[in-house]
Amino acid sequence: MAEQTEREKAKSTIAENRKAFHDFHLLETFEAGVVLLGTEVKAIREGRVNLRDSYARVEDGEAFLYNVTISPYSHRGYADHEPLRRRKLLLHRDEIRKLIGKTVEKGMTLVPVRLYFKGGKVKVAVSLAKGKKEYDKRETIKRRETDRETRAAIKSRR
Repeated sequence: MAEQTEREKAKSTIAENRKAFHDFHLLETFEAGVVLLGTEVKAIREGRVNLRDSYARVEDGEAFLYNVTISPYSHRGYADHEPLRRRKLLLHRDEIRKLIGKTVEKGMTLVPVRLYFKGGKVKVAVSLAKGKKEYDKRETIKRRETDRETRAAIKSRR
């Protein structure tokens, strides 16, 4: 199968956690399935999901996703779901063991980076991350501004 174009990737992305890129050094990313209810999947298809301030945790050999807000489905009847409930992540046993070993280290955490569809299934990209210090954040902002200025200078010369 051919590689996905940037446009197809953007189309399949449901939600991104932009705050994670600003607040953490993302070290390693894992793809995980998510155990969802029917109304949750329909709400996700409508784009009613928010990954801000969400995190993952490994408990008793299983991975769970916390603080992912999936708003109620617009055409729901009697069936409904709790918007902020914890959701189980589907990972291989060896991946979970690896995550347990890494999250025990000081300052390491699991952060969901993006939610997307793959083959009709909802997947989440969970990254192993280390928190940035304030000076790291300032350095990132400074680097972004200088890159923007150089691109503008190159563009104006043309």
